[in-house]
Amino acid sequence: MSLGQALATAMSGLRANQAALALVSSNVANAETPGYTRKTLIQTATTTADYGSSVRVAGVNRELDAFVQAQLRTEMSGAAYANIRSTFLSNLQGVYGNPDSTGTLEAAFNNLTTAIQALSTSPDSQSARIGVINAAQNIAQQLNQATQGVQALRTTAENGLASSVSTANNAMAQIATINNQLLSGGQTDASTASLLDQRDQYIDQLSQLMDIKVVTNGSNQVSVFTTSGVQLVGVEAAKLTFDAQGTVTPNTFWDADPSKSALGTLNIYFPHGGSMDLIATNSIRSGAIAGYIELRDKTLVQAQSQLDQLAASLSSVLSDQTTAGTQVSTGAGDGYNLDLSGLQSGNVIRVSYKDNLTGQTHNLSLVRVDDPSVLPLSNSVTNDPNDQVIGVDFSGGMASVVTQLNAALGGTGLQFSNPSGSTLQVLDDGATNNVDVTAASTTKTITAGNSGAPQFSLVTDGNTAYTGAIGAGGSQQTGFAARITVNSNLLSDPSQLVKYGTSTASGDTTRPDFILSQLTNASLYYSPKTGVGTPTSPYKGTLLNYTQQFLSTQGNAADAAQQLANGQSVVLNTLQNKMNATAGVNIDDEMAHLLALQNAYSANARVMSAIKDMYTALLQSM
Repeated sequence: MSLGQALATAMSGLRANQAALALVSSNVANAETPGYTRKTLIQTATTTADYGSSVRVAGVNRELDAFVQAQLRTEMSGAAYANIRSTFLSNLQGVYGNPDSTGTLEAAFNNLTTAIQALSTSPDSQSARIGVINAAQNIAQQLNQATQGVQALRTTAENGLASSVSTANNAMAQIATINNQLLSGGQTDASTASLLDQRDQYIDQLSQLMDIKVVTNGSNQVSVFTTSGVQLVGVEAAKLTFDAQGTVTPNTFWDADPSKSALGTLNIYFPHGGSMDLIATNSIRSGAIAGYIELRDKTLVQAQSQLDQLAASLSSVLSDQTTAGTQVSTGAGDGYNLDLSGLQSGNVIRVSYKDNLTGQTHNLSLVRVDDPSVLPLSNSVTNDPNDQVIGVDFSGGMASVVTQLNAALGGTGLQFSNPSGSTLQVLDDGATNNVDVTAASTTKTITAGNSGAPQFSLVTDGNTAYTGAIGAGGSQQTGFAARITVNSNLLSDPSQLVKYGTSTASGDTTRPDFILSQLTNASLYYSPKTGVGTPTSPYKGTLLNYTQQFLSTQGNAADAAQQLANGQSVVLNTLQNKMNATAGVNIDDEMAHLLALQNAYSANARVMSAIKDMYTALLQSM
């Protein structure tokens, strides 16, 4: 090998050392820079003439483990989803009241029953009557405030979706821009490595918002998809849109049908045309966006249902009066006459009959509706899994009611008629004896305080009686907890807590005893929409049992969410540490590398100095 070849080789070593020193300097300077990955030099040996090899700088390498990076992004999505749920459910538990505090719904309910007990002992005491009214106002206000809290959380989720969509759009646009900057492909220099770092930061940002998978091609470009297969970014970026709504109330819900939806929906518009509703297609399953959607449309809607169910049950358990039908026997058959006067929208006619061919007893709940657009009704209206629910439109009068019932139930053998006035008659099939009517009754809402019955409306829906009516706008129960208030007639005349008729004595305990019995002993079915019980096995119990049950369910959900968030945090931190072990900058390692480069630089310089001396000796000998 000639001296010239030796000099060229030493020069290549110096150039490689200089490039490596520049990277060490960059690594040290950016040791604390978020998203920066440690850079190393890609060096290859090249043959120099017949002897030896020079060193060539082939590019810059980013030191990271692609497999760990993919795992990390998956856990980023999971951690963001878990953290948002944990935060919201913890706040929701605060809305309901912490179990150890006095400001809980359970405490308010117990205070009401205590006040009623005092009234039952001293019904003629004005202070006892005022105590009941104050306790009733307290639980009504607790339900009002809890509803405000739940809807505030739903509003926060709605706003969180809007903010997340804006962040996602920016990240996707930046990824596409960097993809185009890398379009020529093949470069592995420092500027390319820096672009890849920037792109990874935007991909990490996107992974916290939704579950994604990343596919890299040979030109260093990436395509980003949701795990459900929707492409978000390629050479061009798709665009997300979210039409956030200003006001969120118990009566506003998201619906796949835009004409029915009262909340913002999330759409994606593709670069070359076409769009998709990402909520309707369940295309985003993790990350912050999925967490917000689930909270807004499911978890917090269920929480509102829990409050509305308590409010509705508190009202109906005191105001609903069930009256058995009068037995009748005619030539056409045996059955019952039912007085439907005073039956209001949402009130129920119950009929039980036995199929003598099978020996099975069937229970019918005939629900009054005044708006035919809501028909047919679901069997879940009464919460009783044994009921067959039939909605009956009363807007056309009794003749129409009879026609509807005979059309709906004629196949059973039952016969409906209207003998006179507001009387509904239900009979079996007479001599055929295929069916027997075993029971019939009406359940009506008693609104007047002096009706002569102990039932009355302790609480109302604003200034309207709560009857469970179902109309075009939905069920009266929806959002009732926001509107519940103490009956204004009681506020002006507390004596109605005792006096249920024109001649009731001031010391009569009939109504106070009834209220106390209903509050503490009445067993009701509760809607599975509350998260307590199931459609086939709904929860049944007293008002206190139900209150304790849903508060316990909520507490358990908050604890489970916190445990999941903690678990996700541990996994995320473990993977992040594993990622940092490869991609992060270790100052001690860089300093050791610097010393090695310094020695190598000195050695290459010494070789060049020796070659210079050889050239000098050669020239002097000539």
